Amino acid sequence: MIVFDLKCGAHGHVFEAWFGSSGDFADQTERGLLACPICGDADVTKAVMAPAVAAKGNSRPDAALPVPISADLAASVPVGHAPDPAKMQAMLLALSKAQDEVLKDSTWVGRGFAEQARAMHYGEQDHRSIHGEVAPAEARALIEEGVEVAPLPLPIVPPQAKN
Repeated sequence: MIVFDLKCGAHGHVFEAWFGSSGDFADQTERGLLACPICGDADVTKAVMAPAVAAKGNSRPDAALPVPISADLAASVPVGHAPDPAKMQAMLLALSKAQDEVLKDSTWVGRGFAEQARAMHYGEQDHRSIHGEVAPAEARALIEEGVEVAPLPLPIVPPQAKN
């Protein structure tokens, strides 16, 4: 696994994403599967990252110097005091349970989501709860057509990918 800092082109939001390899990042970018989680912009590129260098075993933890943030980057990234890890874990667990509850009676339709959502919207198919995946541009097109869709707050593993 590899983590990249990514940046959207529209507003300069910086966010973190995990990939199986650099090739996975390139593949997902090429297929239009990446979008800014803050504004939905599909123009996503790698942001400048500091290399992850392990500290020497005999160095003091308080010896690290803070890295200055450029003025334009600081203006575009919300910052705050680091949250308590236990509270953050509890919040993510609650969010995960809420998403699981919403999806409990929903059917995974994979890449057929846009087609089926449109069919339900235009009365060609009975309404039911579905979830799947679409490229960010397709999600925007659905919203512009008035099709009621919403992004899931947490990523999900498609049923065929589960062990």
